[in-house]
Order: sequence, then structure tokens, then C-alpha cells
Amino acid sequence: MNTGFKATGIASGIKKNGAKDLGLIFSEVPANVAGVFTRNKVLAAPVLLDKERIKSGICQAVIANSGNANCCAGEQGMRDALSMCRYASEHLGISENLVIGASTGVIGQPMPIGKIEAAVPELVRELNAEGIGDFAEAIMTTDTFPKTLSVQGQLDGKTFSLIGVAKGSGMICPDMATMLCFVCSDIAATPEVLMECLSLGTDRSFNRITVDGDTSTNDMILLMANGLSGAEIRTWEHQQVFQRLLDKLLLDLAKMVIKDGEGATKQVEIAVRGALSDSDARKIADTIGNSNLVKTALFGEDANWGRILAAAGRAGVSLDPGRADMFFNDVQMVKDGVGCGDAAEARAAEVLKTSEFAITLDLNMGPGQASVLTCDFSVEYVRINADYRS
Repeated sequence: MNTGFKATGIASGIKKNGAKDLGLIFSEVPANVAGVFTRNKVLAAPVLLDKERIKSGICQAVIANSGNANCCAGEQGMRDALSMCRYASEHLGISENLVIGASTGVIGQPMPIGKIEAAVPELVRELNAEGIGDFAEAIMTTDTFPKTLSVQGQLDGKTFSLIGVAKGSGMICPDMATMLCFVCSDIAATPEVLMECLSLGTDRSFNRITVDGDTSTNDMILLMANGLSGAEIRTWEHQQVFQRLLDKLLLDLAKMVIKDGEGATKQVEIAVRGALSDSDARKIADTIGNSNLVKTALFGEDANWGRILAAAGRAGVSLDPGRADMFFNDVQMVKDGVGCGDAAEARAAEVLKTSEFAITLDLNMGPGQASVLTCDFSVEYVRINADYRS
């Protein structure tokens, strides 16, 4: 990992299959922190707790579990969230208020807090500078692979780094953040700067993806910076250097989530341009990206442009279908609201056979533009979610 951070992940027994399910990230010194959280009105206990703790702008450790969301568990859920953080703080020898907790998994089940308490001593012992991969495994639920990335930059000749880890596969339609994502940096920056950068980076990445239109009760992204590299954000130019790297890290992690969408076989960018405003374009892109009819057509490799245009028409914004053009990559499928014929369909079918492509809808009405990343909707998605709790 980068300077001053350690991590690990172990099996505590929460998951019935014996897989890793409890992870820990620790900074050798208190780090400045920023976070964004789900706007779902049903909030998991750790989200409620973290939203209060993060107001201090300082954090030194994150303890996270999978297999249980600790959501809709009443007052006991909050007691368990507090206990989880307290166990970590006691064995790390730091203040309880410097520990952030996170959970992901089944909603409405009691947290097996005794298993977590018993596992924390081993969890702390296993902390190591190369443990981010184990942590990534420990926060997986229906994910098929762990998601970690790192980038480096320089400020005034001093090298700094960012390491990010995320989990997410289903229940992805972010509203502030998506599932769980943690970014650790050894740069020095104020909590205010971190928050500004994280908000912009989230809007440009995780808030532009959708797997199934569902926003989780546990979504959060945390950004920690401990300053141990010696690099410091002191000017606007410095902040822009950091912002570009953070944007890249978050977008690449978000793309990994889409690629891992439960049963997904396609990663598709829905780009809308020529709308009356960026807001209108975003509403259309979101509506298309979340359309089950569009997503099943993508899985079937069917260039059913009528479904796409119909989804755009119910987005609640102004458009003139007689002016709309549509492209699958660079293959034009629709011109002035009318299909371009069998030859275009055949070329578009070849595009649909690939695993990554773009669908562009040009409304030819104004300067507005936006894009989202989505995936197809497969039979496997139904199977995974039909028996998720078992």
C-alpha cells in the first residue's frame, strides 16, 4: 500500500461458506477524511454512525464486514455498529471515534456481533502493508472478483499515491455513492479539500453507473489522506493534479463494478447529446441505462433501437423524435427518428457482439450532453437475486 497504511481481511464466520468477510484498513497516524453516503431514506446503522463521526474530519481506521448489512436491525443494529468500531479501537490502541465502520450483505438480519468480537484480535495481528487485496476479498458479496487500483502523482517533486478498493456487483444505481469504496492516499490535504475533490470525483464516476436501478442502504465512499508522503495540496494547481488522479481512480473502479454487474456480459456507455440542457441529457441517459427492456435487448445482442428511443421519450424532458439520430459506436442506426435499414442493423449487430461499446443518442435540439455506464440484464442476474439470502 502507500505510505503509512496497512490492511487485511479474514474469515470471521459471518459467511456460511467460510470466505473472507471481515476487513480492516489502518493508518499509522490519524488521517484527514471525507465521505459521501447513500441518500436512500432507509439507512444502515454504520451509515448513520459514520455520518456523525466523519464530521470531525479525522479517521484512522476502517473496519468493514460482508455477509450482513446491519440494516433494519433496530436499536440493536446501532449497538452492534458501535461495538464493531470499539473492538477495533481497543486492539489498535486508538480512540473509538477514529474508527469508521461499514457493512454490506443481507438486510434485516441480526448481526452476529460475537463472531466479529472474537475475530478482531486476529484481524489486527494480520495487518500488513500488502493487505489491500485481502481487504478487497473480505468486502465482497456477489462480486466475482476483488476490485483494487492504484495511481501515483507528483507535487513539487514529491511522489504521492492513491490506492482504491471497491465492492459492488448488484443493487447498483448510485445516489451519492455506490456500495462500498475506500481510497487511501499519503498526500496532505484538508478535509474540506478532500470533500470537494471526492464530491466531484464521485459525480464523474460512481454516480454515472447503473446495473439494475437499485440504490443500496449502505452505499459509501471514504477518502483518507495521512500526509506521510510529504506531498501537500497547497494551491489550486496542486488540487487539480490530485483531482485528475482521483477522477481516474474512481472512474476505473466504477467501470470494474459495471463489468462485474451480476451476470453482466456487456459494458455499455449511454451517451446523450443535443439535449436542451445537461440535466435533460442526464435524465434521458439514466432512463435508457435503467430500462430493463433495453438491457435485455443488449443481452440478446438485438439492436432494438425502438426500445431506446421509447425509453428516452418517457424521461420527462423535451425532445422531438423527428430530429433524433442514434449510433451504435460509429454505426448510424437512426436518422431524423427513422431507422437506417437492414444494412445498418447488420453492422450494429456486429457491434453488439463485443463486450464494450457505446450507444449515442443525438437529439439535435441544444448543447446539453451527459453519459452513464450500464450493463446488460442476463438470466444469471435473475438467478443470483432470486436466492440471494440463501
